[in-house]
Amino acid sequence: MAGKMVKFPTNGTTTDGYLATPVSGKGPGVIVIQEWWGLVQHIKNVCDRFAAEGFTALAPDMYHGETASEPDLAGKLFMALNIGQAEKDLRGAAASLASHSSTAKLGAVGFCMGGQLALYAATLNPAVGACVNFYGIHPNVKPDYTKLSGPVLGLYAEKDGFVTPQVAKDVDAAIKKAGQQSEINIYPNVDHGFFNDDRPEIYNKAAADDAWRRTLTFFRQHLK
Repeated sequence: MAGKMVKFPTNGTTTDGYLATPVSGKGPGVIVIQEWWGLVQHIKNVCDRFAAEGFTALAPDMYHGETASEPDLAGKLFMALNIGQAEKDLRGAAASLASHSSTAKLGAVGFCMGGQLALYAATLNPAVGACVNFYGIHPNVKPDYTKLSGPVLGLYAEKDGFVTPQVAKDVDAAIKKAGQQSEINIYPNVDHGFFNDDRPEIYNKAAADDAWRRTLTFFRQHLK
């Protein structure tokens, strides 16, 4: 069942998002956060996949209507992200999703830029009780790991030139140093963005399937 575009309040204004709900009408809530391309069809498809697995998924439009199909523009949108506005969007998304969630605890998952924003969302809102970070990166987003309210699962790529295996290990260590739970998995011989099945040049089905299985298991375990 396909989701739909919705509007939700964000500190006096509204933000658009894509909401996908399960057949039951309500499932554990998961915030799904975009890559640097924007709220493109791939991210909507991920929300629909969560709904098919019994979750309620909301993807906030972090670029407010803009998307990119080539890296130069994506890079400009990525660097122009207003972190103050992003914080409001993430808080608003969590508050809105709570009313559609069957669980008090919400999940947050993101890809590339969204992976870092998922970590950030998990430090902003105590309702976010589990976070999955797919190769997250953004130089201007600095989550305070001491404020996490639940465990983190990090999913990374061995051949990633942006988020190298060492960066992945450093994030894992920093989360643990802050007294929080973290586990990581680094997939061999795959590149940054391996989960995105709209990009055949980097998509890796075996790694993507395993990462999806781990993500579902992690959320089912921790969102109660």
